[in-house]
Amino acid sequence: MLDMDFINLGRTNYQDALEIQEYRHHQVSTGVLPEAIYLLEHPHILTMGRRTNPGNCLNTNGPDGTSIELVRTNRGGDITYHGPGQLIGYPILDLRQRGNDLHLYLRNLENCLMEALSDVNVESFKRRGFTGVWTSKGKIASIGIGVRRWTTMHGFALNICTDLRYFDLIRPCGISDCKMVSLTEILGHPLTVAQFIPIVQKHLRATLQCKHVIQHQNQVSSGFLTPLLKQPA
Repeated sequence: MLDMDFINLGRTNYQDALEIQEYRHHQVSTGVLPEAIYLLEHPHILTMGRRTNPGNCLNTNGPDGTSIELVRTNRGGDITYHGPGQLIGYPILDLRQRGNDLHLYLRNLENCLMEALSDVNVESFKRRGFTGVWTSKGKIASIGIGVRRWTTMHGFALNICTDLRYFDLIRPCGISDCKMVSLTEILGHPLTVAQFIPIVQKHLRATLQCKHVIQHQNQVSSGFLTPLLKQPA
Protein backbone atom coordinates (compact mmCIF):
# COMPACT_ATOMS: atom_id res chain seq x y z
CA MET A 1 0.00 0.00 0.00
CA LEU A 2 1.43 3.34 -1.12
CA ASP A 3 0.86 7.03 -0.37
CA MET A 4 -0.94 8.94 -3.11
CA ASP A 5 -1.87 12.56 -3.85
CA PHE A 6 -5.12 13.02 -5.79
CA ILE A 7 -5.12 16.49 -7.33
CA ASN A 8 -8.12 17.95 -9.13
CA LEU A 9 -6.88 20.57 -11.58
CA GLY A 10 -10.27 21.58 -12.98
CA ARG A 11 -10.03 22.76 -16.58
CA THR A 12 -6.37 23.13 -17.47
CA ASN A 13 -4.71 23.79 -20.80
CA TYR A 14 -2.61 20.99 -22.22
CA GLN A 15 0.80 22.63 -21.95
CA ASP A 16 0.31 23.57 -18.29
CA ALA A 17 -0.77 20.01 -17.51
CA LEU A 18 2.28 18.64 -19.30
CA GLU A 19 4.61 20.89 -17.29
CA ILE A 20 2.93 19.77 -14.05
CA GLN A 21 3.37 16.13 -15.05
CA GLU A 22 7.02 16.61 -15.97
CA TYR A 23 7.77 18.25 -12.63
CA ARG A 24 5.98 15.59 -10.59
CA HIS A 25 7.50 12.82 -12.70
CA HIS A 26 10.98 13.99 -11.69
CA GLN A 27 9.99 14.27 -8.03
CA VAL A 28 8.40 10.82 -7.94
CA SER A 29 11.16 9.08 -9.89
CA THR A 30 13.77 10.50 -7.50
CA GLY A 31 11.74 9.72 -4.37
CA VAL A 32 11.19 13.34 -3.32
CA LEU A 33 7.37 13.27 -3.50
CA PRO A 34 4.79 10.47 -3.34
CA GLU A 35 2.91 9.27 -6.37
CA ALA A 36 0.09 11.43 -7.69
CA ILE A 37 -2.96 11.27 -9.91
CA TYR A 38 -4.12 14.45 -11.62
CA LEU A 39 -7.80 14.60 -12.60
CA LEU A 40 -8.86 17.35 -15.00
CA GLU A 41 -10.44 18.49 -18.24
CA HIS A 42 -8.74 20.16 -21.19
CA PRO A 43 -9.94 22.83 -23.61
CA HIS A 44 -10.32 21.53 -27.18
CA ILE A 45 -7.06 20.02 -28.47
CA LEU A 46 -5.83 17.20 -30.71
CA THR A 47 -2.77 15.27 -29.53
CA MET A 48 -0.54 12.86 -31.41
CA GLY A 49 1.50 10.09 -29.81
CA ARG A 50 5.08 9.24 -30.66
CA ARG A 51 4.14 6.97 -33.57
CA THR A 52 1.02 8.72 -34.86
CA ASN A 53 0.34 8.42 -38.57
CA PRO A 54 -0.23 12.06 -39.65
CA GLY A 55 -2.91 10.81 -42.03
CA ASN A 56 -5.10 10.02 -39.04
CA CYS A 57 -5.70 13.75 -38.57
CA LEU A 58 -8.47 14.50 -41.05
CA ASN A 59 -9.20 18.14 -40.20
CA THR A 60 -8.22 20.74 -37.60
CA ASN A 61 -11.31 22.92 -37.89
CA GLY A 62 -13.95 22.21 -35.26
CA PRO A 63 -17.71 21.92 -35.87
CA ASP A 64 -18.06 25.70 -35.55
CA GLY A 65 -15.14 26.37 -37.90
CA THR A 66 -12.70 27.28 -35.11
CA SER A 67 -9.17 25.98 -35.59
CA ILE A 68 -8.18 23.28 -33.07
CA GLU A 69 -4.60 23.11 -31.86
CA LEU A 70 -2.71 19.97 -32.92
CA VAL A 71 0.31 18.95 -30.82
CA ARG A 72 2.73 16.04 -30.79
CA THR A 73 3.48 14.65 -27.37
CA ASN A 74 5.66 12.04 -25.67
CA ARG A 75 3.06 9.36 -25.00
CA GLY A 76 2.23 6.09 -26.68
CA GLY A 77 -0.81 5.57 -28.84
CA ASP A 78 -2.03 7.40 -31.92
CA ILE A 79 -4.05 10.59 -32.33
CA THR A 80 -6.86 11.53 -29.94
CA TYR A 81 -9.10 14.45 -29.03
CA HIS A 82 -9.37 16.09 -25.62
CA GLY A 83 -11.96 18.65 -24.65
CA PRO A 84 -14.61 19.81 -22.18
CA GLY A 85 -16.81 17.06 -20.80
CA GLN A 86 -14.00 14.50 -20.90
CA LEU A 87 -12.42 13.24 -17.67
CA ILE A 88 -8.64 13.13 -18.01
CA GLY A 89 -6.52 11.15 -15.56
CA TYR A 90 -2.73 11.51 -15.41
CA PRO A 91 -1.24 9.01 -12.91
CA ILE A 92 2.40 9.65 -11.98
CA LEU A 93 3.33 6.24 -10.58
CA ASP A 94 6.60 4.55 -9.71
CA LEU A 95 6.34 1.14 -11.36
CA ARG A 96 9.47 0.02 -9.53
CA GLN A 97 7.19 -0.25 -6.49
CA ARG A 98 4.61 -2.11 -8.59
CA GLY A 99 6.59 -5.01 -10.00
CA ASN A 100 8.03 -3.21 -13.05
CA ASP A 101 5.01 -4.48 -14.99
CA LEU A 102 3.89 -2.04 -17.66
CA HIS A 103 1.26 -4.35 -19.14
CA LEU A 104 -0.31 -4.95 -15.72
CA TYR A 105 -0.49 -1.19 -15.22
CA LEU A 106 -2.35 -0.72 -18.52
CA ARG A 107 -4.79 -3.50 -17.67
CA ASN A 108 -5.33 -1.95 -14.23
CA LEU A 109 -6.27 1.38 -15.81
CA GLU A 110 -8.76 -0.35 -18.07
CA ASN A 111 -10.19 -2.30 -15.13
CA CYS A 112 -10.59 0.86 -13.03
CA LEU A 113 -12.61 2.56 -15.75
CA MET A 114 -14.72 -0.52 -16.41
CA GLU A 115 -15.54 -0.88 -12.72
CA ALA A 116 -16.45 2.82 -12.49
CA LEU A 117 -18.79 2.44 -15.47
CA SER A 118 -20.33 -0.62 -13.85
CA ASP A 119 -21.25 1.54 -10.85
CA VAL A 120 -23.66 3.47 -13.11
CA ASN A 121 -24.91 0.25 -14.76
CA VAL A 122 -22.93 0.61 -17.99
CA GLU A 123 -21.44 -2.61 -19.33
CA SER A 124 -18.02 -2.23 -20.94
CA PHE A 125 -15.23 -4.43 -22.23
CA LYS A 126 -11.70 -4.58 -23.64
CA ARG A 127 -10.86 -5.43 -27.23
CA ARG A 128 -8.11 -7.92 -27.99
CA GLY A 129 -5.10 -6.19 -29.52
CA PHE A 130 -6.20 -2.68 -28.45
CA THR A 131 -5.83 -0.55 -25.34
CA GLY A 132 -8.90 1.29 -24.03
CA VAL A 133 -12.49 0.61 -23.01
CA TRP A 134 -15.45 -0.10 -25.28
CA THR A 135 -19.22 -0.41 -24.86
CA SER A 136 -21.78 -1.95 -27.19
CA LYS A 137 -22.39 1.56 -28.56
CA GLY A 138 -18.75 2.47 -29.17
CA LYS A 139 -15.42 3.31 -27.56
CA ILE A 140 -15.78 5.35 -24.39
CA ALA A 141 -12.22 5.61 -23.04
CA SER A 142 -8.76 5.97 -24.58
CA ILE A 143 -5.45 5.24 -22.86
CA GLY A 144 -2.00 6.45 -23.85
CA ILE A 145 0.93 6.56 -21.47
CA GLY A 146 4.59 7.48 -21.32
CA VAL A 147 7.18 5.80 -19.09
CA ARG A 148 10.68 7.00 -18.21
CA ARG A 149 12.83 5.52 -15.44
CA TRP A 150 9.86 3.23 -14.67
CA THR A 151 7.74 6.26 -13.74
CA THR A 152 4.53 6.91 -15.65
CA MET A 153 3.02 9.99 -17.29
CA HIS A 154 -0.09 10.73 -19.35
CA GLY A 155 -2.97 8.29 -18.82
CA PHE A 156 -6.64 8.01 -19.74
CA ALA A 157 -9.47 10.03 -21.27
CA LEU A 158 -13.05 9.02 -20.43
CA ASN A 159 -15.93 10.60 -22.35
CA ILE A 160 -18.54 11.81 -19.86
CA CYS A 161 -20.51 14.57 -21.60
CA THR A 162 -18.10 15.19 -24.47
CA ASP A 163 -19.15 16.84 -27.75
CA LEU A 164 -18.53 13.79 -29.91
CA ARG A 165 -18.51 15.79 -33.16
CA TYR A 166 -14.86 16.65 -32.48
CA PHE A 167 -13.88 13.01 -32.98
CA ASP A 168 -14.93 13.40 -36.62
CA LEU A 169 -11.70 15.40 -37.09
CA ILE A 170 -9.56 12.29 -36.59
CA ARG A 171 -9.36 8.52 -36.82
CA PRO A 172 -9.48 7.97 -33.05
CA CYS A 173 -6.40 6.08 -31.87
CA GLY A 174 -5.66 5.35 -35.53
CA ILE A 175 -8.60 2.92 -35.78
CA SER A 176 -10.72 3.16 -38.94
CA ASP A 177 -14.48 3.37 -38.36
CA CYS A 178 -13.97 3.78 -34.62
CA LYS A 179 -17.24 5.12 -33.23
CA MET A 180 -16.81 7.11 -30.03
CA VAL A 181 -19.51 7.37 -27.39
CA SER A 182 -20.06 9.34 -24.17
CA LEU A 183 -21.48 8.26 -20.84
CA THR A 184 -24.26 10.85 -21.13
CA GLU A 185 -25.27 9.44 -24.50
CA ILE A 186 -25.44 5.90 -23.10
CA LEU A 187 -27.33 6.86 -19.94
CA GLY A 188 -29.75 9.17 -21.71
CA HIS A 189 -29.48 11.87 -19.07
CA PRO A 190 -26.91 14.55 -18.16
CA LEU A 191 -23.87 13.71 -16.08
CA THR A 192 -20.91 15.99 -15.41
CA VAL A 193 -17.20 15.28 -15.04
CA ALA A 194 -17.35 16.59 -11.45
CA GLN A 195 -20.10 14.10 -10.61
CA PHE A 196 -18.14 11.15 -11.98
CA ILE A 197 -14.72 11.98 -10.50
CA PRO A 198 -15.48 10.41 -7.05
CA ILE A 199 -16.55 7.16 -8.72
CA VAL A 200 -13.37 6.87 -10.78
CA GLN A 201 -11.23 7.92 -7.84
CA LYS A 202 -12.73 5.19 -5.63
CA HIS A 203 -11.67 2.50 -8.09
CA LEU A 204 -8.25 4.03 -8.72
CA ARG A 205 -7.60 3.98 -4.97
CA ALA A 206 -8.64 0.34 -4.68
CA THR A 207 -6.93 -1.04 -7.78
CA LEU A 208 -3.69 0.91 -7.30
CA GLN A 209 -3.67 0.06 -3.57
CA CYS A 210 -3.37 3.57 -2.20
CA LYS A 211 -2.87 3.64 1.55
CA HIS A 212 -2.70 7.29 2.60
CA VAL A 213 -4.57 9.58 0.22
CA ILE A 214 -4.22 13.36 0.26
CA GLN A 215 -6.76 15.17 -1.89
CA HIS A 216 -6.20 18.65 -3.31
CA GLN A 217 -8.47 20.98 -5.24
CA ASN A 218 -6.53 23.32 -7.51
CA GLN A 219 -7.14 25.62 -10.41
CA VAL A 220 -4.37 26.39 -12.88
CA SER A 221 -4.46 29.41 -15.15
CA SER A 222 -2.42 29.58 -18.34
CA GLY A 223 1.31 29.90 -17.68
CA PHE A 224 0.97 29.74 -13.87
CA LEU A 225 1.53 26.75 -11.60
CA THR A 226 0.35 27.16 -8.00
CA PRO A 227 2.90 26.30 -5.30
CA LEU A 228 0.63 23.52 -3.98
CA LEU A 229 1.20 21.58 -7.18
CA LYS A 230 4.96 21.52 -6.61
CA GLN A 231 5.34 21.19 -2.89
CA PRO A 232 4.66 18.29 -0.51
CA ALA A 233 1.35 18.66 1.32
